[in-house]
Amino acid sequence: MSTASWVGGIHSVQSLLDNDPTALLELMVAREARNPRLDELMVDARNLGIAVQRVPRATLDRLGAGVRHQDVLAQARERAAPDERDLPELAERAGGNALFLVLDGVQDPHNLGACLRSAAAADVTAVIVPKDRSAPLSAVARKSAAGGAEIVPLVRVTNLARALDALKDAGVWLVGLAGEASDDLYARDLRGPLALVMGAEGEGMRRLTTERCDFLARIPISPRMESLNVSVAAGVCLFEAKRQRRT
Repeated sequence: MSTASWVGGIHSVQSLLDNDPTALLELMVAREARNPRLDELMVDARNLGIAVQRVPRATLDRLGAGVRHQDVLAQARERAAPDERDLPELAERAGGNALFLVLDGVQDPHNLGACLRSAAAADVTAVIVPKDRSAPLSAVARKSAAGGAEIVPLVRVTNLARALDALKDAGVWLVGLAGEASDDLYARDLRGPLALVMGAEGEGMRRLTTERCDFLARIPISPRMESLNVSVAAGVCLFEAKRQRRT
């Protein structure tokens, strides 16, 4: 039986309308709102046969559970999420353009959402996270993703080491990001089927995750700073891969 959740924010709701409108059950917009973009959302939703309600802003505050909803919430049916069994097919379908982002231990929903936003912008095949050491795809994460959560598949795996082995068996190279690595990210060839593997701030990747990587690389940053926020680092790495693939 499918479940439903609330999605808040203009970008996130627009992305649902554009990419998965059949998942939308209803749209709620604050009565107090005077925003042409919200008027357009309501028209688009009604044209797709989606129920639209004008409700007090306080109702959105209550249903959104603290999310900055920008005067709009959508109730969306949860789709069956892909799992590690789907990874070989995802890699095969993407071919030489396969690009995965693996997040080992990112437990802040804002960071997860920001990583999904960068992943969508970089045409990532899928984002892979462990089931037991990752932030949930909550309304907060979806809002931070600004629509990216409706574009890029989020694959939750029971055993991350086994999932990485499955990617390697499918011909995907694994490049782990580590501050102590000797290789510069910009000197590494990031073309072809690739997974960029990142750990959480402070802890970094777990040992078994690091051992699965074919190479380790570091982002060259000023010695005055110890590290980057994981979502910033993910954006740097993904767009370096995208730049190399264009040339």
